[in-house]
Amino acid sequence: MAVPKSLSTGTVPQAMQLAFMTFLPSVYLSGLLFPIEGMPPGAQYLAAVIPLTYYLRVVRGIVLKGIGLEYLWPELLPLIAFGAVVFTLSILRFRKQLD
Repeated sequence: MAVPKSLSTGTVPQAMQLAFMTFLPSVYLSGLLFPIEGMPPGAQYLAAVIPLTYYLRVVRGIVLKGIGLEYLWPELLPLIAFGAVVFTLSILRFRKQLD
């Protein structure tokens, strides 16, 4: 049984490298390891684009502070928007194939 090629990579090692290339900067710029306020302005702008930043704010608010989602909706809006964009792109790029 042949494994279908991915749309962005041709092999599994390429997919793993692409995953590491996006995962590691996301962790470093999300505020998980270092505070975003202490980063240079360019890194702060990049952190505002990464969905993990908003997810961490929501998780910290719920788990550590015990606040509800009514106070966390500004962090939920970017997550919902990112999810909608990714879901829409996945629907548009999906191709049904019969082998």
